[in-house]
Amino acid sequence: MNPIQEYFYRIEEPERSTLLFLREKILASDTENITETFSFGLPFLKYKKKMLCYFYYSKKYKKHYISFYHGDKLNYPELIQDGRKKFKILLIDPGEDLPVGFILQLAAEIKTHIK
Repeated sequence: MNPIQEYFYRIEEPERSTLLFLREKILASDTENITETFSFGLPFLKYKKKMLCYFYYSKKYKKHYISFYHGDKLNYPELIQDGRKKFKILLIDPGEDLPVGFILQLAAEIKTHIK
Protein backbone atom coordinates (compact mmCIF):
# COMPACT_ATOMS: atom_id res chain seq x y z
CA MET A 1 0.00 0.00 0.00
CA ASN A 2 1.41 3.42 -0.91
CA PRO A 3 1.31 6.36 1.56
CA ILE A 4 -1.77 7.93 -0.06
CA GLN A 5 -3.71 4.68 0.20
CA GLU A 6 -2.56 4.28 3.81
CA TYR A 7 -3.73 7.81 4.66
CA PHE A 8 -7.25 7.11 3.42
CA TYR A 9 -7.28 3.58 4.85
CA ARG A 10 -6.85 5.00 8.37
CA ILE A 11 -10.03 7.11 8.01
CA GLU A 12 -13.23 5.44 9.16
CA GLU A 13 -16.35 5.07 7.03
CA PRO A 14 -18.38 6.86 5.77
CA GLU A 15 -15.74 9.62 5.69
CA ARG A 16 -13.24 7.43 3.82
CA SER A 17 -15.59 6.70 0.92
CA THR A 18 -16.69 10.33 0.81
CA LEU A 19 -13.14 11.67 0.60
CA LEU A 20 -12.07 9.03 -1.92
CA PHE A 21 -15.07 9.93 -4.08
CA LEU A 22 -14.17 13.64 -3.98
CA ARG A 23 -10.52 12.86 -4.68
CA GLU A 24 -11.48 10.87 -7.77
CA LYS A 25 -13.84 13.59 -9.01
CA ILE A 26 -11.16 16.29 -8.72
CA LEU A 27 -8.50 14.10 -10.36
CA ALA A 28 -10.89 13.17 -13.19
CA SER A 29 -11.81 16.82 -13.80
CA ASP A 30 -8.43 17.45 -15.47
CA THR A 31 -6.55 14.20 -16.05
CA GLU A 32 -3.76 15.90 -18.00
CA ASN A 33 -2.84 18.53 -15.42
CA ILE A 34 -4.00 17.42 -11.95
CA THR A 35 -1.74 14.94 -10.20
CA GLU A 36 -1.48 13.57 -6.69
CA THR A 37 1.45 13.60 -4.30
CA PHE A 38 2.01 12.81 -0.65
CA SER A 39 3.68 15.64 1.27
CA PHE A 40 3.81 16.55 4.96
CA GLY A 41 1.91 13.33 5.71
CA LEU A 42 -1.08 14.44 3.59
CA PRO A 43 -2.45 13.72 0.12
CA PHE A 44 -2.05 16.82 -2.05
CA LEU A 45 -3.59 17.41 -5.44
CA LYS A 46 -1.44 19.54 -7.72
CA TYR A 47 -2.21 21.46 -10.87
CA LYS A 48 0.72 21.55 -13.29
CA LYS A 49 2.96 20.47 -10.38
CA LYS A 50 1.81 23.37 -8.17
CA MET A 51 -0.36 23.06 -5.08
CA LEU A 52 -4.12 23.00 -5.69
CA CYS A 53 -5.65 21.45 -2.55
CA TYR A 54 -5.24 18.84 0.14
CA PHE A 55 -7.38 16.72 2.48
CA TYR A 56 -7.16 16.90 6.27
CA TYR A 57 -9.16 16.68 9.51
CA SER A 58 -10.13 19.65 11.68
CA LYS A 59 -10.00 18.99 15.40
CA LYS A 60 -11.78 22.30 15.94
CA TYR A 61 -14.77 21.41 13.73
CA LYS A 62 -14.42 17.62 14.14
CA LYS A 63 -14.80 17.15 10.39
CA HIS A 64 -12.64 16.39 7.40
CA TYR A 65 -12.07 19.17 4.91
CA ILE A 66 -10.54 20.14 1.61
CA SER A 67 -8.08 23.00 1.90
CA PHE A 68 -7.64 25.11 -1.23
CA TYR A 69 -4.40 26.95 -1.95
CA HIS A 70 -5.10 30.53 -3.11
CA GLY A 71 -8.41 30.15 -1.28
CA ASP A 72 -7.73 33.63 0.08
CA LYS A 73 -8.66 34.89 -3.40
CA LEU A 74 -12.11 33.28 -3.28
CA ASN A 75 -15.13 34.85 -1.65
CA TYR A 76 -17.71 32.21 -0.74
CA PRO A 77 -19.44 32.00 2.65
CA GLU A 78 -18.98 28.21 2.66
CA LEU A 79 -15.19 28.64 2.85
CA ILE A 80 -13.44 29.18 6.18
CA GLN A 81 -10.12 31.01 6.52
CA ASP A 82 -9.58 30.80 10.32
CA GLY A 83 -6.35 32.81 10.27
CA ARG A 84 -4.78 30.98 7.34
CA LYS A 85 -2.93 33.27 4.96
CA LYS A 86 -3.25 31.55 1.58
CA PHE A 87 -5.71 28.74 2.28
CA LYS A 88 -9.43 28.43 2.87
CA ILE A 89 -11.14 25.21 3.83
CA LEU A 90 -14.43 23.58 2.92
CA LEU A 91 -15.77 21.27 5.61
CA ILE A 92 -17.05 17.91 4.39
CA ASP A 93 -20.07 16.32 6.03
CA PRO A 94 -20.65 12.77 4.72
CA GLY A 95 -24.17 12.89 6.14
CA GLU A 96 -25.19 15.66 3.74
CA ASP A 97 -25.35 15.85 -0.04
CA LEU A 98 -21.86 16.49 -1.32
CA PRO A 99 -21.44 19.79 -3.18
CA VAL A 100 -19.46 18.12 -5.98
CA GLY A 101 -20.27 20.80 -8.55
CA PHE A 102 -19.24 23.53 -6.13
CA ILE A 103 -15.98 21.76 -5.27
CA LEU A 104 -15.12 21.35 -8.96
CA GLN A 105 -15.98 25.02 -9.51
CA LEU A 106 -13.63 25.99 -6.66
CA ALA A 107 -10.84 23.86 -8.14
CA ALA A 108 -11.39 25.48 -11.55
CA GLU A 109 -11.25 28.97 -10.03
CA ILE A 110 -8.11 28.15 -8.07
CA LYS A 111 -6.44 26.94 -11.27
CA THR A 112 -6.80 30.46 -12.71
CA HIS A 113 -4.64 31.80 -9.85
CA ILE A 114 -1.85 29.25 -10.30
CA LYS A 115 0.99 30.51 -12.47
